[in-house]
Amino acid sequence: MNQKAIKAMQEFLEAIGIDLQACGMEKTPERVAGMYEYLFNGMGRNTDEVWGERFTADNDGIVAVKDIPFYSMCEHHLVPFFGRVSIAYKPHQGIIAGFSKFSQMIEIISHRPQLQERMTEEIAQAVEQGLSAEGVLVIVEAQQLCMTMRGDMAHGTRTITSSCRGTLKKDSQSYQQAWNILGWSNNE
Repeated sequence: MNQKAIKAMQEFLEAIGIDLQACGMEKTPERVAGMYEYLFNGMGRNTDEVWGERFTADNDGIVAVKDIPFYSMCEHHLVPFFGRVSIAYKPHQGIIAGFSKFSQMIEIISHRPQLQERMTEEIAQAVEQGLSAEGVLVIVEAQQLCMTMRGDMAHGTRTITSSCRGTLKKDSQSYQQAWNILGWSNNE
């Protein structure tokens, strides 16, 4: 366990007026440090490590993986944002990856201090580069707890970001097909 992180969390909690002994929270700094180590375990990791063996399929259509859950931490307030990621991609020469690889890749990217907009771009880039995909569409739908726990208290607000690359961006028919496969209209 990271002793420096434990000490820093203890000092932080005491600085905001929490008496860890009186509240029965003696182990809280250790638990929080361990939790943040897990939540930020994507730092310094490259998504190339997850793709592993790639396969060739006799299919020249669009491949989609929908509603992959994720949890991340907003880099502005270190408060969670969470939701789902949907990916559509056009394989290059039929090269595909196992579907579980997408959730592993998303976990690496989301386990960093993040912004939803950047995370969306990083996922699209990882699919494009990792699979040499001809085109990629990524849609991220999330709830930002910094919006719902403080300030405007905008309960139920969803934020939606997208990134489109390659042939799915250049060819309007493929673009529309990708949005439809993912169950979205491109004007939502």
